[in-house]
Amino acid sequence: MLFPMLPDEQLSPEQVRIFRGMSGQRRLQPAEQLYWSAREIKGAAVRLQHPEWSEREVDEEVRRIFLHART
Repeated sequence: MLFPMLPDEQLSPEQVRIFRGMSGQRRLQPAEQLYWSAREIKGAAVRLQHPEWSEREVDEEVRRIFLHART
């Protein structure tokens, strides 16, 4: 494991059972939703920082930020 989990972040046996019963595609859906939510939040922050920018400029900046993002 790359990042140790805190005790309250550990999966319960019931959660493990549920996740194992899901297809790979179904398990990836929350990650994809989280990704797009993060982009929306970043877009809102960029709009606040640059209220004069067009929506296209905001989208381009969000795209640039995510392209060069590091963990």
